[in-house]
Amino acid sequence: MTRIQQVLWKLEMDYIGHPYYVSGNAIYHAIAAATDGDITYDLRASHGIFVPGDYGTYPDEHSQSGMKPYMGASLAEVEAYDDLFLFRQPDHSWLLDSRPRDAMNTHDVRTQHRNPALAHEMILGRPDDAHQSHKTISWYLHAYLHADDPDTLPLGEDVLDGLQFGGRRNYGYGMTQLQDSQVVDLESLDYSRLKDADDYLLELVTPYVLESEYPGTDDNAVPWWWHLDHDDGLRRREERLVEQREAYRLETVDHGQVVGYEGDTPIKTAKNGVVRTGSHSKYGFGEFRVKPITTENTRTTQNSDRNA
Repeated sequence: MTRIQQVLWKLEMDYIGHPYYVSGNAIYHAIAAATDGDITYDLRASHGIFVPGDYGTYPDEHSQSGMKPYMGASLAEVEAYDDLFLFRQPDHSWLLDSRPRDAMNTHDVRTQHRNPALAHEMILGRPDDAHQSHKTISWYLHAYLHADDPDTLPLGEDVLDGLQFGGRRNYGYGMTQLQDSQVVDLESLDYSRLKDADDYLLELVTPYVLESEYPGTDDNAVPWWWHLDHDDGLRRREERLVEQREAYRLETVDHGQVVGYEGDTPIKTAKNGVVRTGSHSKYGFGEFRVKPITTENTRTTQNSDRNA
């Protein structure tokens, strides 16, 4: 049995830190500070993805359908593999077309003591004939936990509520409130969309670490089961991992890229992608999604290759 615990936090104060996500390293250490070492020894934390608490509609590949009020403010039931990634996409493709998608895909930044901070809420103006002159959208943080010992999960509200992430925490920044939580058994999910396909793509949800300055870690090559149409061509990004106030450089393959899949065990690979692979997988790096090939995502791959 392989279980993960999905967690949704509501941001109560602006967040000072990485502009794309809250690293699994930050989430892991925040939980470690709130509990004892015996629990966190086997714990693994994903990156946290920012989610707007607005109306949405389920994607075609989701096991549920239809529109849901304030979809981003609660966790949806997970019955199939694709359901896991509803809130793992930074472009928030689930937002209703009537919502201000461009605004929500550009997180508000406010200067706090000369530091850029991601706002914990977004205030949107409304037409002159609207009942109210503005609308406030709260931001949430979606992540999930995994442990080598399945009995470690779920962690309780006493551990997960009131955690802080990012910088200037002594001034109150990065404060969160536990909004929702649920445990998902990866073995019990429906993988029929993958079983029925012949070819697949891999989409990197978080960066994949190739080289690391962190002590005791091994460098990784680009996996052999990634199919590339030309000599590498992968977009790279330099990241930082902070431990005990020491910053360590990471060379990564950037998240958001799509490559082909050359392996022969797509369902096993899909499960491994949820609990992540490569160096620093414990801290959120190396998450990916397996997708069956369709005309639409074939075009996405071609565009990604041209922009790499």
